Amino acid sequence: MKQLDPRTAPSMFTRGAVDLGAIRDRAAAQAKAEAAAAAGAPAAPAPAPAGGAIVDVTEASFQEVMERSLTVPVLLLFSTEWATEAAELRAELERLATESDGAFVLGRVDAEKEPRVTQAFRVQSVPTVYAVIGGQPTPGFEGVIDNAQLKQFVDAVIKAGGGEPAEAPEDPRLLAAEDALMDGELDAAAAAYGEILKENPGDAVAQAGLAQVELLRRIAGVDPNAALAAAEANPDDVAAQTLAADIEVLSGNAEQGYNRLVALVRRTAGAERDQARLHLISLLALAAPEDPVVAKARRALASALF
Repeated sequence: MKQLDPRTAPSMFTRGAVDLGAIRDRAAAQAKAEAAAAAGAPAAPAPAPAGGAIVDVTEASFQEVMERSLTVPVLLLFSTEWATEAAELRAELERLATESDGAFVLGRVDAEKEPRVTQAFRVQSVPTVYAVIGGQPTPGFEGVIDNAQLKQFVDAVIKAGGGEPAEAPEDPRLLAAEDALMDGELDAAAAAYGEILKENPGDAVAQAGLAQVELLRRIAGVDPNAALAAAEANPDDVAAQTLAADIEVLSGNAEQGYNRLVALVRRTAGAERDQARLHLISLLALAAPEDPVVAKARRALASALF
């Protein structure tokens, strides 16, 4: 077996019910009063219907927005001009709404300018997000959450409304990192994945990519035959066994590598056992969670530990 080349190695890669009746009645009364005041005078142009992906919700337009929720989910974002921490959340919701191709509507509510709408939803702090599906409001969350959690929440709302979430566009930074990885430019790949994780520490793809970079770094320049022979001769040497497991995983013999480390966990104790356990977990993170071999290895590890 010749030395492993990263460029040719296989790729792993609540609050109570919301009182809506009163606000609906006030909106209807306001509309009637305006119509009566305009009697005998030329009719003023009707306001544009709330037909876009992003709408500003007022007391006057509230009923129309609620009616839209009968056909498409509506997310209501309660915020204020001074809530600077909500600016990024608002921008990300606007981006998701625009890219959703009509899968949901974002309704922006100024909590200070629209106190009755805000009170109807019993909003206690800003930012607060509510989902309205089929005319029924459901509390979403208060405060700011990261983009990955926000996307999961939006997708769940769209699915609850009977729609299909839009596929997220491919992040060009991920493509660049993967290109660098396949070209063996490990420092460039690590830097690219690191930048993504600074912005979104929970990005599973970037986490797996960085783990693969570390794996490739560990086996760079290693003679696989010599490493496997050293592991065979030194069954309790943690460094030799973990390196052999790296080679087996990268060579397509993942199950053999997992079994090697599970056996090492059984034979060792203390810091050495912990090192073997953590190394196995890092290798399992490279594979798809639904892989039956991965599930089997996780069960075996749990059995070895307990």
